[in-house]
Amino acid sequence: MHKNIAVIRGDGIGPEIVEQALNVLNRVAELYGHTFIYTDVDMGGCAIDKWGDPLPEAQLQKCLASDSVLLGAVGGPKWNDVPGHLRPEKGLLRLRAGMGVYSNNRPAKIWPQLADASPLKPSIVAEDIDFIIVRELIGGIYFGEHKTEKGTATDVLQYSEAEIERIGRIGFETAQKRGKKLCSVEKSNVLDSSRLWKKVMHRLAEEYPDVTLSDMLVDNCAMQIVKNPAQFDVIVTENMFGDILSDEASMITGSIGMIPSSSLGATACGLYEPIHGSAPDIAGKDMANPIGTILSAAMMLRYSFDMAAEADAIEKAVSAYLDAGYRTADIAGSGQTPVGCRACGQLIVNYLTKE
Repeated sequence: MHKNIAVIRGDGIGPEIVEQALNVLNRVAELYGHTFIYTDVDMGGCAIDKWGDPLPEAQLQKCLASDSVLLGAVGGPKWNDVPGHLRPEKGLLRLRAGMGVYSNNRPAKIWPQLADASPLKPSIVAEDIDFIIVRELIGGIYFGEHKTEKGTATDVLQYSEAEIERIGRIGFETAQKRGKKLCSVEKSNVLDSSRLWKKVMHRLAEEYPDVTLSDMLVDNCAMQIVKNPAQFDVIVTENMFGDILSDEASMITGSIGMIPSSSLGATACGLYEPIHGSAPDIAGKDMANPIGTILSAAMMLRYSFDMAAEADAIEKAVSAYLDAGYRTADIAGSGQTPVGCRACGQLIVNYLTKE
């Protein structure tokens, strides 16, 4: 199978971690007989330096012409003083809007080998914790009207049935590719927007009989994520709730360098990136953890390319790497000699096998 991948190396540690993800993808291509064609795209601070724009239109068009986009990280203190509309992060916002990605999907997985890093009690971490939060990305209170008049501030939380339906479908389809359990999170005991959300989700459930749908109020969900996270498979929720819950979920894993994410829209072309930043303080020092980016590439294979076996192979290789005791500096234990970014990537490549 041939797939065209737009590659945004970005700033800081971005080029280093992306390079290791590409090495892993190249090994997958060899093992499974695929062809991945990479197109480099300038975005972020590096694009400002080169083009005077964090995402020139020609670079955006390269992404839109691809089958999916793999992103490292953008930004850094070097560009703190540029005008606001030219900040590196503006390129990311323009990319999301240009691609029409309205669904941000962030896994929360506690790798057994790193259980000690989780702030949760050992009895909780001992359970199989591996879920994903599907967050609506371009609607809700963040995108509603905002105004302050005569000492009173108003922020509008608004969702249409069509907006709820399209993110709901992403939730159901994600659950179909996982454990077939979907938890819809809202605040329907108080909010009209949540009552509509719940109504639409239950109507959609009739189209996905293989997925078990449950409802949960957002405050209860926030408690359950720290009390019993193993109960969840896929959570789907609106923008602000998803923003808060996904940050909470990332903290229970104890290893931010390990967490991938995806942003999806109406097509299979998605945006895949680790959740961490560009870490300019360690850029160029071969210290970065590339696993979040490598697992983002695995998500690309699973959710955009329908290559489940290939994604499984990458995840098993990462697990084998951790089983062997290797750690980059961010997750190395006291007195442990960490491996570098390049060594980490190569070791995972070495552990990649076709089942």
